[in-house]
Amino acid sequence: MKVLLTEDELSLARTYQRHLERGGHRVEVFTSAEVAYDRLAAAPDEFDILVLDVLLPGMSGIELTRKLRHEGYDIPILMLTALGQNADVVAGLDAGADDYLTKPFPVDVLLARLRALGRRPRAFDPVANATQIRAGDLVIDELQHVVYRGGEQITLTPREFTLLLYLARNANRVLTRDQLMLHVWPDGTEAASNVLDTYIHHLRDKLEVSGSAPMIQTIRGVGYSLRLPDGERAAGVPPPLTNGWS
Repeated sequence: MKVLLTEDELSLARTYQRHLERGGHRVEVFTSAEVAYDRLAAAPDEFDILVLDVLLPGMSGIELTRKLRHEGYDIPILMLTALGQNADVVAGLDAGADDYLTKPFPVDVLLARLRALGRRPRAFDPVANATQIRAGDLVIDELQHVVYRGGEQITLTPREFTLLLYLARNANRVLTRDQLMLHVWPDGTEAASNVLDTYIHHLRDKLEVSGSAPMIQTIRGVGYSLRLPDGERAAGVPPPLTNGWS
């Protein structure tokens, strides 16, 4: 793969570059987010993946990620952080990063994460694949990537949206933790097991209406379910996935 590596500690960047090139990748190194953005903007199809440090001078890695996603860049982003706290990881993932590694990390893990991200399909036709799902008073518009409940728009992060969409497509069925993690974090990254409960908590805070029964319910020892009143089904979705749970 052609890797755009952004790391402000040049000696560390050269070490990463050396190992990546030994692994068969082509690498360009930049020490600031601003220069990396300009390079990517000049040739958006040239790079296969962006390996990005969080703590950069000037624009941070999280800010660059948010800017790229806002402008429609779909390049996979592997974030490097020396922080390792869940809140920092969530901030990076919510900004649009696909995976993260906490420094220091073994080189073989870095190479494995690149291989995993390289297997993800990047092509997506939002018009051909879009639909609108209605689950009770909850409306999920895939084309506009917006959510409404009771007519009020709810702002969700990209991963919150993905998680809610999967739950709604399988309304009234129990989805195991493994199913949810594999869908929202398809490469089974460490981030998935660490932050699934946090994302569920955030979704509940945003979706729940005072005086109403919780829409997203915890099934102890199993996973989670988006429950509709009186067993009604969501409209605009294919039959729910078979998962062995009722």
